[in-house]
Amino acid sequence: MNDDQLLRYSRHILLQQIGIQGQERLTKSRALIIGLGGLGSPVAMYLAASGIGKLIICDDDNVDLTNLQRQLIHNNETIGMSKIRSATEAITKINPEVNIVAVQEHVDEERLLQLVTGADVVIDASDNFSTRHAINQACVTHKKPLVSGAVIRFDGQVSVFDLSNEANPCYHCLFPKGGNNEDMRCAVMGVFSPLVGIIGCIQASEAIKILLSIGRTLNGRLLLLDGLTMEWRSIKLNKDPACTVCGVSNTSNNLVSLVY
Repeated sequence: MNDDQLLRYSRHILLQQIGIQGQERLTKSRALIIGLGGLGSPVAMYLAASGIGKLIICDDDNVDLTNLQRQLIHNNETIGMSKIRSATEAITKINPEVNIVAVQEHVDEERLLQLVTGADVVIDASDNFSTRHAINQACVTHKKPLVSGAVIRFDGQVSVFDLSNEANPCYHCLFPKGGNNEDMRCAVMGVFSPLVGIIGCIQASEAIKILLSIGRTLNGRLLLLDGLTMEWRSIKLNKDPACTVCGVSNTSNNLVSLVY
């Protein structure tokens, strides 16, 4: 590391769990972020500030005035601009050393398989179940750790699905495709702006912990936050052997149990 890097990342280097070796590991790591909205904004900014080596960002949308209430990576001057370009400019201002790979397209399952291959960790910051299931399928196929988050109204949730171990559950174990889950868009339901920042920051934190192999991640746990009461709940997740994505048998299993 050069002198500027030692200064930039000095507060990380002071942490025993990270140090110079950990920081150097971060600068060689690759993260894929799907979605540059309310969740993807803090994820991208904190990963960039933390010194991630390569940041693959993916979104096909343009910046709209209604986004600015919560999508802090964008601003008034970038309204009408692609979110990819807007985010790239913001990330570069935060940390010009980050290698940004911009993917301005709606990625299908085949493209996701390609993108996931080149990442060490995948962050799902999308806003619909079809994309989430496609991301999960790609992560299961390539055994990549997935950090998933979602926010609607005053409710937030975040979890980690570490597919490197076949005994761990995947996203489909929790939310089966074709089940009773319905997309609830914030354009219709509304969303409390600080909550996406909280959940997005947790996603960034979990991604860094995964890359550095430190602490205990949310793998096998679903963390729920009620933004009105600021009460957290932790739900233990078990693998569903009958899961059509990662399951190993056709027998059923108790998927969740509350842990207070």
